[in-house]
Amino acid sequence: MNCLQNLSLSSTLPLRSFKCRKIKPEFQLCKLVMRNFTDLHRRSLVKAVPGSTSNAEMSGAEVNDAEEKEEKSEIYSHNMTEAMGAVLTYRHELGMNYNFIRPDLIVGSCLQTPEDVDKLRSIGVRTIFCLQQDPDLEYFGVDIGAIIAYSKTYDDIEHLRAQIRDFDAHDLRLRLPAVVSKLHKAINRNGGVTYIHCTAGLGRAPAVAMAYMFWVQGYGLHEAIELLLSKRSCFPKIDAIKSATADILSGFRKKLVTLSWKNDQCSTVEVSGLDIGWGQRIPLKFNEERGAWILNRELPEGRYEYKYIIDGVWTCNEAELVTPPNQDGHVNNFIQVVDDDPSSERAILRGRLNGDEPELTAEERSKIRQFLEAYPDEN
Repeated sequence: MNCLQNLSLSSTLPLRSFKCRKIKPEFQLCKLVMRNFTDLHRRSLVKAVPGSTSNAEMSGAEVNDAEEKEEKSEIYSHNMTEAMGAVLTYRHELGMNYNFIRPDLIVGSCLQTPEDVDKLRSIGVRTIFCLQQDPDLEYFGVDIGAIIAYSKTYDDIEHLRAQIRDFDAHDLRLRLPAVVSKLHKAINRNGGVTYIHCTAGLGRAPAVAMAYMFWVQGYGLHEAIELLLSKRSCFPKIDAIKSATADILSGFRKKLVTLSWKNDQCSTVEVSGLDIGWGQRIPLKFNEERGAWILNRELPEGRYEYKYIIDGVWTCNEAELVTPPNQDGHVNNFIQVVDDDPSSERAILRGRLNGDEPELTAEERSKIRQFLEAYPDEN
């Protein structure tokens, strides 16, 4: 990763015109501040009203299906709020919602039916870039195969997938180089407008859009944050973008860290967060000699938030570093993994890129673009 040659790459994006031919279808910051999601929800609601059906006009099965979708949205929104550390709401039953971030770049929620492809074509979309994993699609019953097959009936739009685990900042960090490489090549190939989406369009999709703007389009990171938040209420993991930037330019190293919980009265101790995301847990082992539950784990350099689960109860360890409370009063433990030699050139570079004011030099951005161009294509 460190031996990247400089290439003269233009950040100008081609806006190509397509000869539209339909093939016969087979079937029909600055300091990041979480902005209020109410406006986005209201806009989505207004768009959904004209095509909505009252409960009186719906069959019993349709009413049950609508109620099930609402319940799933409530559960997903709750899990998203807990995992992301901000109040976030997604209403799948209201249909696809999105915002233009730039004239050629849209961030939004997931496509739900093949007909959504037509909606995106009507606003000039030439690339649909899906970040969802299969479990995300299965949860809301989205038939991704039908959507992909329908998009292939047109020769002026391409549907691509580049999967990132939901609610997992570490997986986002690891996947960003490959994902943005695939996005960059698709945009150069297809031109026009690009639609980037995850499930709700509030975490993974805005983060990928921001990384693309930072690495390829020449935006400063804070400039990209401000533009994105001025267009769409969302909560991208900025630290993941910073760490991924440093990984590309300085390489990827791991260090052994130790977490401990001193309490011999509990029966199970687990940790969530760290590099496994909030949807998974790692058990700690009790060390009788030390009288504590211990976890030894190798972590790449970076900042990690985590929480202990003691006999099923989520809690923080007051003996370890704790984050300030967020808007909802949530706090987590955190650990900062850094280079052993803080005076080394590599440590200084990583410190700058992970700091409050990360900016790229022209040479650094050129190296990143070359890295993206040379990155092996994913299937």
